Amino acid sequence: MHELSICQSLLNQVSNLAAEHNASAVENIYLQVGPLSGVEPELLQSVFPFASANTVAEQAKLIISSMPIRVHCRTCSGESEATINRLVCGLCGDWHTELIAGDELLLERVEMRTDH
Repeated sequence: MHELSICQSLLNQVSNLAAEHNASAVENIYLQVGPLSGVEPELLQSVFPFASANTVAEQAKLIISSMPIRVHCRTCSGESEATINRLVCGLCGDWHTELIAGDELLLERVEMRTDH
């Protein structure tokens, strides 16, 4: 389960951000996960309480949103959404496409509490 190590890395990044902003606590962590990222959002949610224990994010909520899969077509130059097992152009139907979104794991936003 690599989600635990991903969660620990995420919390290291969040802890560094909290320290930079002199935050006393992290309240919400917003994460975007693409279907092709190799990360299971449910598993990430399940390990978050264990990974965040005794950190500045111990009481934080992990809010995960899914990103769509998007492709660029080399034939018609269009961009469209695609599905996991069907990375074809939604405009012309060609399979000569390049993935432009859907494999990301992005820290979108961190909401922190400061005491000043």
